[in-house]
Amino acid sequence: MHNCAIFVKTGISFADYHEALAHIGERMVQEGVVETTYPQALIHREAEYPTGIQLEHHAVAIPHCEAIHARSPAIYLIRPDTTVEFFQADDEGTISARLIIALIVTHPSEQLKLLRQLFSQLQEPVFFERLLTAPEEQLAALFEQHIFLPAPEKRSAVCT
Repeated sequence: MHNCAIFVKTGISFADYHEALAHIGERMVQEGVVETTYPQALIHREAEYPTGIQLEHHAVAIPHCEAIHARSPAIYLIRPDTTVEFFQADDEGTISARLIIALIVTHPSEQLKLLRQLFSQLQEPVFFERLLTAPEEQLAALFEQHIFLPAPEKRSAVCT
């Protein structure tokens, strides 16, 4: 079992990715899972290393920053009402993110494990579609089930 708080927000719109990142920063400070340096660090990290990822059928953004800005591990799942344009991680273009998954990790070594597990599961169209359609109150459990407990051989994915 992981020791990661999972926050969820649906029914929200953002004018652009700057507004989405500002929202993430403010909310995570309010929740007490990050330092007050986190919002600016998140924006700075996104400017240097964009986090938009185009999958086969959908696009997702996975904003994150250095572990020194985290107090405790958390994930913030945001399903905006309209897509949000993010710059692509591996290209100069943009993607229209239908889902934003902010990662807050306290141990840098675990971030790569979490990202690998996340990418693996997000490649599954059925899982991604469920993330886009599940009721808000079911999103955290759905995410936890697929990312942290998918199979015994993959249970090393943690959010610490």
